[in-house]
Amino acid sequence: MARSGINKAAVQKARQALLARGVHPSIDAVRIELGNTGSKTTIHRYLKELDNQYPTQPLSAPNLSDALATLVEQLAEQLREEGEARIEEMRNAFEAQRQTLLAQVQISQQALAALQQQHEIQAAALAGESAELATTRSSLQSEQTRNATLNQAVGELNLRLADKDEQIASLEDKHRHARDALEHYRTASREQREQEQRRHEGQVQQFQLELTRLNRDNEGLLVQIRTLKDAQRTLKTQTERRQAQIQGLEVNLAQLNGSRDELEKQNQNLALSLAERVTELRQQLQLIGKLEAQLRQAEKIAQQVQEVP
Repeated sequence: MARSGINKAAVQKARQALLARGVHPSIDAVRIELGNTGSKTTIHRYLKELDNQYPTQPLSAPNLSDALATLVEQLAEQLREEGEARIEEMRNAFEAQRQTLLAQVQISQQALAALQQQHEIQAAALAGESAELATTRSSLQSEQTRNATLNQAVGELNLRLADKDEQIASLEDKHRHARDALEHYRTASREQREQEQRRHEGQVQQFQLELTRLNRDNEGLLVQIRTLKDAQRTLKTQTERRQAQIQGLEVNLAQLNGSRDELEKQNQNLALSLAERVTELRQQLQLIGKLEAQLRQAEKIAQQVQEVP
C-alpha cells in the first residue's frame, strides 16, 4: 500500500516534471522526485496506468548513444521491477505459508496441552488405584493373618477335645471296672455275707460314691464337650466367612491389578503421543526457520539488484 500522501495524482505530477526536464520517469526517479517517499510497487502500478493513458513522446530523435542508454535504463528498470515483483510474490507466499505453519503449531500446542492434561489425569487415577491396591493388599494380609490365628485356635480346641474324649473313655473304663469289681465282690462275698456285711456295705457305699463322683465328672465333661463343639462350629462358620472375604479381596486385587495394567498402558500411549507431537512441533519450527532464512536471502538479492547502477 502507498504511504500517506502518495496517490496517483502525485505520481502523475512527478512524472510530468521529469518529462519536462527530459528525464525518463523511472520508478526511482519518480520516488526521488516525490522526496524518497512511497512504495515502489505502488509507484510502478501508477506509472504503468499513466503510460497507458499518456504515452511519452520523444522531444527529438535520440542518437544511438541515448537510445542505448535509454535501453539499458529500461532493462535495469525492468530487472528491478521483476525483482521487486518476485520478492513481493515470495514475501506473500512466505507469509501465507508462515501463517499456515503458525496455525498448525498453535493446533499442535493445544493438542499437546490436552494430551498433557489427560496424562496428568491418568497419572492421578493410577496413583489412586495404586493406593487402593496397597490398602486391599494390607487388608488381605491382615485377614490371612487372622485366619491363620483362627485355624491355630481351632487346632488347639480339637486337641483339647481329643484329650477330653480320652478322659471320658478312661472314666468310662474305670466305671466299668468298678461295676465288674462290684459284681465280682458280690459274687465272692455271698458265702461270707453275714461276717463281712458291714465291710461289704462300706465298700458298696464307697463304690457308689465313686460312681456318683464319676457320673458328675462325666456330666461336666459332656457339658465341656458340647461347649467345645459349639465353639468349633462357630469357629468353622467364622473361618468359612473369612475365607469368603479373602476370596472377595483376591478378586478385588485381581481387578485392581487389571485396572493398574490398563492405566499404565494408557500412560505409555499418551507418552508416545506426546513425543510424536513434540517432534512434529520441532519440525514445523525448523521449517519456519528455513522459510525465514529463504526470505532474508531473497530480500538480500533484491537489495543487490536495486543497487545495480
